[in-house]
Amino acid sequence: MDWLEDELRRALAREDPPDGFAERVLARRERGTSSARRWLAAAAMVVVAAGAAGAWRQHQGNQAKQEVMLALRLASAPMDRIQSEIRGITQ
Repeated sequence: MDWLEDELRRALAREDPPDGFAERVLARRERGTSSARRWLAAAAMVVVAAGAAGAWRQHQGNQAKQEVMLALRLASAPMDRIQSEIRGITQ
């Protein structure tokens, strides 16, 4: 098992990072942060658009319902009159 321990010791030995390593890491992090912000902004826009579309469909549904109810009220008045006339004739 000595050879395995030696290999592990060599593989896990502390090494100094190459020159400019910290600057490259920070630069990459900054690029990743701005990219993540763009993705989050795009995702937020999709959620808002989906919510707005749902609200618009609900609004249209409510408007259609109101129009149908109005049409039924308008149609029911003559129907009530005709029905009362028919009842008067049959009695």
